[in-house]
Amino acid sequence: MAATVTRLHAMLTVAEVCTELQISRSTFYDWRQKGRAPRCITLPNGSLRVRRTDLESWLNAREDAA
Repeated sequence: MAATVTRLHAMLTVAEVCTELQISRSTFYDWRQKGRAPRCITLPNGSLRVRRTDLESWLNAREDAA
C-alpha cells in the first residue's frame, strides 16, 4: 500500500505540472504537440501524468551553463 501511495505522489497531473512551471494548459499541450514537453504517461482513461523524475530530468536538460 505504501509503495502505491509513493508512486502516485511521484506522478503529477497536467494541472500540477502547469502550476509548477507557471504556464497555461494550452502552452503545455502546444509543447507536447511540438515534442518539447516532458515525457508523459497516458492512463487508460486518457488522462496524462508526468513522473516527477521525468520533469526534473527535462528541467535539468534546459539549464544554461552560464
